[in-house]
Amino acid sequence: MSPTVTLNLLTLARALRAFADGLVSVLLPLHLLRLGYDAFDVGMIATATMLGSALLTLAVGLWSARLPRRAVLLAGSGLMVATGLAFFSLEAFWALLLAAVIGTLNPSVGDVSLFLPAEQARMADLAAPERRTTVFARYSLFASLAGAAGTGAAELFDRLAWPPATSFLSYVVAGLALALIYAVSMPRAEPMAEAPRAGLSPQTRRPILVLTALFCIDAFGGGFVLQSLIALWLYDRFGFSVTDASRTLFVMSMLGAFSHLAAPWVARRIGLVNTMVFTHLPANLFLLLAPFAPGLEVALVLLFLRSALSSMDVAPRTALILSLVPPAERAAATSVTAVPRALAAAGAPIIAGWLLASSPFGWAVVVGGGLKASYDVLLLLVGRRLARERP
Repeated sequence: MSPTVTLNLLTLARALRAFADGLVSVLLPLHLLRLGYDAFDVGMIATATMLGSALLTLAVGLWSARLPRRAVLLAGSGLMVATGLAFFSLEAFWALLLAAVIGTLNPSVGDVSLFLPAEQARMADLAAPERRTTVFARYSLFASLAGAAGTGAAELFDRLAWPPATSFLSYVVAGLALALIYAVSMPRAEPMAEAPRAGLSPQTRRPILVLTALFCIDAFGGGFVLQSLIALWLYDRFGFSVTDASRTLFVMSMLGAFSHLAAPWVARRIGLVNTMVFTHLPANLFLLLAPFAPGLEVALVLLFLRSALSSMDVAPRTALILSLVPPAERAAATSVTAVPRALAAAGAPIIAGWLLASSPFGWAVVVGGGLKASYDVLLLLVGRRLARERP
């Protein structure tokens, strides 16, 4: 199979996951509320999902030298099917919490999962260095578009009076489709050159760990504003219906999706780090101001402005990480940066749920925006020097 076809299939796999995540992110809080749980319980479930994803991603990264990528991705597809069936059929809180830890449920369109290290390492192997930012921008773009379609599809459940639990069957369908894609696109036997995939070398460990520490600040802030939590805030603060939340999150996701298109063009002109900072910082200031808006219209404008800029750092971030390590260390670098980010983000939703349960104002949004803006300032100070030092 040609590299182009493989890249397209892996992009399609990411898009299928994003569609299911987008759909579930809108309906998960409503499903839990209808079962009698509150905002704090929603935060606990979100924390459990992110903690479980982080641990699975860590395992994949640490054992990447021993685990064939094809086997990892097929196992992940089966786990996604099991996750959908569990959330569709279970109602007891502790059973749902356990399924959240073990499974692949994602309360946001952003994808932090066991799929990413194997997928992104394979894509970096296939893409020429000068095209990596473009390849990862397209990978993220189609995921964002699919995620937006998923959030928009949530409106159908309201119009057709389908129970929110039905949305979890999208995980079953997506998981089966992913298994087919990986079966045909990933090699059964990997080249010998790839066999010694290992951890980070002493030369690359320091810059990767420095970036990881910065990314953790951003991720912890992001955990306060997961899409499910934004939906919960809109339900509580402005009395949104499922249709209202679905349409709002659809617009936000679409704006975020198209911002991916500009990232490679901007990065070629001002550099990876500058692109990450000078688009991300204004986005987070808009987010921080949204709860202080005098009314719904102004709050939505601020959320939309934030969405139009917030995703332009995604492809440059991936390209920067992969540019700092040799090919044999790519899966490890992806995991080392992704896992602490996921662990940092996992601690935030339960706090955000408590804040949302305590007050409809949106203090979780304020805290999240402030933390993410602080990350941008620190990245500007540190990231440029690391980019200059890359091999």
